[in-house]
Amino acid sequence: MARRRGARREVVRALTADPRLLARLAGWSVLEAAPALLLGQAVARAIGDGFAAGRPWTGAAWLAVLGAVWVAAAYGARQVVLAVAAMVEPFRERLTARVVAGTIRSAAAAGRPPGSAAVARSTLQVELARDALAAVVMVVRGFLFTAVSVVAGLLALEPRLLPVVLPPFAAGLALFALSLPALARRQRAYLLADERTAAATGDVAAGLRDITACGAEDRAEAAAGRAVAAQAAAGRRLARVTALRTAVLAVGAWAPVLALLAAVPWLRDHGVGPAVVVGALAYLTQSLIPAFTGLVEGLGVSAVRLGVALGRIAETAGPVQRHALPPISAGGDVPHVLLHGVTYAYGPHAAPVVDGLDLTVPAGGHLAVVGPSGIGKSTLAALITGTRRPGAGLVLVGGVPADRLDPAERVLIPQEAYVFAGTLRANLCYHGPPSVPVEEALAAVGADALADRLGGPDAEIDPRALSAGERQLVALARAYLSPARLVVLDEATCHLDPAAEARAEEAFARRPGTLIVIAHRISSARRARAVLLMDGTDVRSGTHDALVATAPLYADLAGHRPPPGRDPEREHAR
Repeated sequence: MARRRGARREVVRALTADPRLLARLAGWSVLEAAPALLLGQAVARAIGDGFAAGRPWTGAAWLAVLGAVWVAAAYGARQVVLAVAAMVEPFRERLTARVVAGTIRSAAAAGRPPGSAAVARSTLQVELARDALAAVVMVVRGFLFTAVSVVAGLLALEPRLLPVVLPPFAAGLALFALSLPALARRQRAYLLADERTAAATGDVAAGLRDITACGAEDRAEAAAGRAVAAQAAAGRRLARVTALRTAVLAVGAWAPVLALLAAVPWLRDHGVGPAVVVGALAYLTQSLIPAFTGLVEGLGVSAVRLGVALGRIAETAGPVQRHALPPISAGGDVPHVLLHGVTYAYGPHAAPVVDGLDLTVPAGGHLAVVGPSGIGKSTLAALITGTRRPGAGLVLVGGVPADRLDPAERVLIPQEAYVFAGTLRANLCYHGPPSVPVEEALAAVGADALADRLGGPDAEIDPRALSAGERQLVALARAYLSPARLVVLDEATCHLDPAAEARAEEAFARRPGTLIVIAHRISSARRARAVLLMDGTDVRSGTHDALVATAPLYADLAGHRPPPGRDPEREHAR
């Protein structure tokens, strides 16, 4: 019940969020439905007053009027589509924000990244809900305006027609309404089965290497096959209920036509001529039947899908947290970054990527993190900046849990920098008012030549026209201008040449605050005050010179080879 109320609230909010847009949609719908109002009248007058009476020009004039109305209605239909699009896109954005927020909360609480089912919800169900709402608005609006126009047209053409055609039409509507709950149940079962299939096949795809190594191909195939078979069965059950639409269409669409034909003798006895009957048939076959068919086929699928998708989003994403815990500013009199016993694994049964890590980076420190590719350096960056929560242990920044830290106080630049269309200044000042002049930041990180080539800070830029290195320069200048006291560069200079990388890192080292560099080149470690070497469970820290002398892996990364017979590990132990 609560799920249905939540779904109705979402739909009502989408429809009534902008009353002017709703009024515009209604106005254009009237124009679009004008042919349905005029059709029967024009046909009856063209026959009765024109062609049958020996006045072909009169008949042609009525048909010409109808044609002109159709042209105007085509323009109205275009405006209707634009109005519906403007109505459903904000609805989609709200749902996406809700699903993403709920997925992140659930994953963070469980200490693992979002799974395949969560991805299916955020992509399939939100798009399904958006498309379904658009279809519902189109078909319901079209049916209502057409039905009112047809009834008005029949009333104006001949009032005796209404008691003939309306009762079977009303019976079809009632039968359709009675079939909707069964459709909703079967549609919901099918969507749940689809989610389980997405999760099962996603797990198989993600674990192919482990499945092959363990010889578990048959077991994995059976598990995925059961999910696929369950979805197929749910689809067949849905198809059987959907077959009721044929009966609904037979009663609501074609029974009025049969009733009208059967009533021709009675209508003739009451002075209703053939032209009026033909006009009434035109109303039914060209306006009312297409509208009713669209309602049954469109609403029978789209409304059910909309309700089910919104219900699933409400169940899994949960309500929007309007009173979420506020971000906290970091203190200035404690170690700026502190990790104690931090463990993180991508999944409950996966080996930890970070295992029992202790790390302290003092305020104003400059740490470089090095290690083989895939060892967990980017995961460590995500933990420090609070985009991931540890499975165990604490990650504090200024004494505040990293995930509670005010976003303005930390910035993470990934390997692939993001630049959006707009002015260079808008990109650089994305984090808020700049802490120093824009030109100073550009010069500091080495992006001044790029800014001059683009036409200055106020020039419009096209991200597609920038190279990967140029996008990194823009992102570096953006971070330099931010008020953040913690900057984490996750291979954020990998597309720059060594000289440009050195200039950017030295600028951040001079900048007030704490700098952590996920090193792409060993030269980044040479410039840092401290180095963290990650090598699986063997994690060491120290200065560049100390690690060269004591850690063979680091010495190898730095291009140092110990003399024959010398064992750095044994010397360090002594």
